This record gives sequence, C-alpha cells and structure tokens, in this order.
Amino acid sequence: MKHKLLIALTIALIGLAPGMRAQGQRQAGPSVDVFKSPTCGCCSKWVEHMRKAGFTVHVTEMEDAELQKIKDRYGVPASARSCHTARVAGFTIEGHVPPVEVQRMLKEKPKVLGLAVPGMPLGSPGMEVSGMKPHPYNVLTFDKQGATQVYSVQKP
Repeated sequence: MKHKLLIALTIALIGLAPGMRAQGQRQAGPSVDVFKSPTCGCCSKWVEHMRKAGFTVHVTEMEDAELQKIKDRYGVPASARSCHTARVAGFTIEGHVPPVEVQRMLKEKPKVLGLAVPGMPLGSPGMEVSGMKPHPYNVLTFDKQGATQVYSVQKP
C-alpha cells in the first residue's frame, strides 16, 4: 500500500513540476550577438529594448574598422548600414530594428539575410529623445545581392 501511495505521489509531483518551473523562472529568449562601438550609447539602449523583449543578448565592443568588417562579412548593404550589427538565428539585424519586428522575422523566416533600419531614426528603439517628436521610418529586408525591400513601416 505504501509503495502504491509513493508511486502516486511521485507521478503527481512530476505532473506539477513543469508548472512550478514556469512560475519560478522565465525562459530565456533567442540569443542575440551584438557588435557595437564602445562609446555608442544608443546601441546600449537598443540592447536594453531587446532584453526587455525577452532576448538573451551578448555584446562585443569593437572599433569602427572591425565593426565595418562584421557588416561586410554578413552582407549588410552600404545603403542599409547603421551604428550596430547583431546576429540572431542565422539572420543579421542592422541598426535600431524594433524587437517586435525581429520576433516576427524569426517566426516568418523570410528568405533574406536580415533586417535593417538605416541610419539612426529619431524615435526608433534606442533613439528616443525626450521632448523630440519621433520620426516615421522603414524596417527593410536585405538579401545576398544587396537588394532591400520594405518589411514594415514604423509610425511611432
């Protein structure tokens, strides 16, 4: 009898364990490797947006010449470049791409090299400036040939 009770309790606890784990800890999101200048504050703010969205972010700081080599290695077209470059699940993220668009791309898996927000548009994640009106901007896809297409229009 004790043996059957012990087995029943063990089965019950095993069934409860996943729910208890989910309440006690948050699962880590996709891992993102960010390459940025050591002096760029807006890049650091973008990293915080990604972390708040659930991504696990690893940052590598480097001088501009090395950062340009990273952009070249991952096929970021000159017209789409910004201040930082990131890699997630085989895709490249260039600049201040909103985390929700990165999540959408990871779900949809378009046949592209990555996403980019060229330049540093005011109001994009990491480029918020108190008292300044955010500007609309485009999130672009880019491919191996360097062609870009609008993936989404952001109207903050």
